[in-house]
Amino acid sequence: MSPIITSLLETDLYKFTMWQALLHGHPAAQAEYAFVCRNRPDWPLAQLKDELERELDHLCLLRFTKDELDYLRGLRFIKSDFVDFLALFHFQRKFITVDTEGEQLLIRACGPQVHVMGFEIFVLAIVSELYFRRVDQAAAMAEGRRRLQAKLELLHSFAREPACRHPFEFFDFGVRRRFSAAWHEEVVATLAQQAAPYFKGTSNVYLAKKYQLVPIGTMAHEYLQAFQAFGVRLRDFQRAALEDWVHEYRGDLGTALTDVVGIDAFLADFDLYFAKLFDGLRHDSGDPVVWGEKVLAHYAKLRIDPYTKRMVFSDSLDFPKAFALYRHFADRTMTGFGIGTNLTNDTGFTPLNIVMKLVACNGQPVAKLSDAPGKTVCKDETFLAYLRQVFHHPGS
Repeated sequence: MSPIITSLLETDLYKFTMWQALLHGHPAAQAEYAFVCRNRPDWPLAQLKDELERELDHLCLLRFTKDELDYLRGLRFIKSDFVDFLALFHFQRKFITVDTEGEQLLIRACGPQVHVMGFEIFVLAIVSELYFRRVDQAAAMAEGRRRLQAKLELLHSFAREPACRHPFEFFDFGVRRRFSAAWHEEVVATLAQQAAPYFKGTSNVYLAKKYQLVPIGTMAHEYLQAFQAFGVRLRDFQRAALEDWVHEYRGDLGTALTDVVGIDAFLADFDLYFAKLFDGLRHDSGDPVVWGEKVLAHYAKLRIDPYTKRMVFSDSLDFPKAFALYRHFADRTMTGFGIGTNLTNDTGFTPLNIVMKLVACNGQPVAKLSDAPGKTVCKDETFLAYLRQVFHHPGS
């Protein structure tokens, strides 16, 4: 079969934006990323090892084309020297290993962060597609199209409701756990044609380019986590990460992620300075209503008009959840909804809940303390306990 990844653009936009910031600010950082499957697959992922090895071999042969580089250079927040770096870049096979342990698939990417951070999205998309190649493709596509049309009917029914003060807007965030590249493209093409004016773009840079959509994304957990190992006092790592982001983007890409050590600890660091500089915040774990109310209360305490800010929701969303959150918040602030797996892998089969997270940087552990049980990621329990103590975070 043909390779799953055929373009190095086929990744989330925030990979490029974090990549640029880390290349400029911390080019010598060393990092380790680890693959985790959070749910129980229908068959052992270890069976995918040989196929995955071949896909990674192919990935490491790919280069950015001139047309792709020109596209990136045309994004106003992407700087010319970063594109020059990408013109020379290719993935190096020596930095990623695949092994098995019983039924589990073990994947590690270790090396200079600017050379290994890009593996994440590609690895997840490859594993997911290899896994779903084992099901009945025709039946899956038929069911996927039926469910997609049902979603569009639900969207059009919702559109007949009285509008809130701010419009409903959603985006595709579904690269990493999609059913397949072909199905992902069909979903995005369908949404672009049939979901206007609500569908505002995709995190998939390749599809954004191909369909002339807005590429969507700013930062992920790994960006803030890395600052736990960048020589600042641990208590100050979030402020340091946000400060570097502000200096790198000068007002662009102004949506900050809040759940690396929990929303309460984030808001303690998100003072008037940052609250004025950033356009909004992104929710990715915990109760979204509780989160949103805390954010609005924080803006009120700082005497910032919430109508000028945006809350982006991206945690396991589907349309009914997005509509409910919109009804709850959209008369008070701008909202946006990043819908991932429910768009790109809703074909009647249970998706894999897979991640590939930063677990160490510069020789020391880093961690994510989620606002939801089960999402905390760290390979060092001692560091995890210390991080919880520093930020007064309950166990999860």
